Amino acid sequence: MRYIQRAEYGVRPTTHIDEDDPLFVQAIARALQVLSVFHESGKPLTLNEIGAAAGVGKSAAQRVVHTLRQLGYIERDANDRGYVPGIRILDHARDYLRLNPLVARASPVLMELRRNARERVDLSLRDDLRLIYAARLQSKRETFFATLIGQSVPIYCTSGGRAIMAHMGDAEVDDIIARSDRREITPKTITDPDQIRAKVREAREHGYALALEEILQGEIAIAAAILAADGTPLGAIHIAGSLSEWDADTFCRRFAPLVGEAAGAINRF
Repeated sequence: MRYIQRAEYGVRPTTHIDEDDPLFVQAIARALQVLSVFHESGKPLTLNEIGAAAGVGKSAAQRVVHTLRQLGYIERDANDRGYVPGIRILDHARDYLRLNPLVARASPVLMELRRNARERVDLSLRDDLRLIYAARLQSKRETFFATLIGQSVPIYCTSGGRAIMAHMGDAEVDDIIARSDRREITPKTITDPDQIRAKVREAREHGYALALEEILQGEIAIAAAILAADGTPLGAIHIAGSLSEWDADTFCRRFAPLVGEAAGAINRF
């Protein structure tokens, strides 16, 4: 049994893969494992660092990196300090977004919501214990990471995550809580299981979820779930603002109807 690293924030960073599967191609898995080592890196990586992070020897890392570099998926950084992901990776991000029917039908709704809200609007999709941002429409104040498609956040402490859990049974909510790496991302991050459950019950009651400074200090976010036809939660729409401009009650009165209407418009497709 091996593991593939995943780009997760506050989520246990491995997923199991079964190498005994007769259709499983180990060479492909090794290449993806090498690409995955960049998820949590803040700098270019040397061959030794790539090999150590990927769990492969230097010789194997060298061969994989060479192949991926020839194909454009890894390149040397501008200052020649090591390796970074290559530009060809963006082709696959584009393919995912343009071929995902949920992203396609959500796009006009998100743009209308951004015009009405005049705050940041995001669409996130669920990947087990995390949400991945698939669309981000910016407001007047942003950090670099708040603009990135593909940025991920944990389910347990986010407005979108709690909006999603509100559409699950208690046993599934408990499973998410138990498997999550419940650490404090900010001093306001709620990590206690009972408090998380209380927030999920609150989201069920209100039809939306609210989070205050749990991912980013000074930020308030409200979210409603995006559902499949059978009611399975697939993701969430978020509106995020600054606590320097909004208090929680005013923010909810202003944006709860908007985010609920937007989610409902997508869910009716």
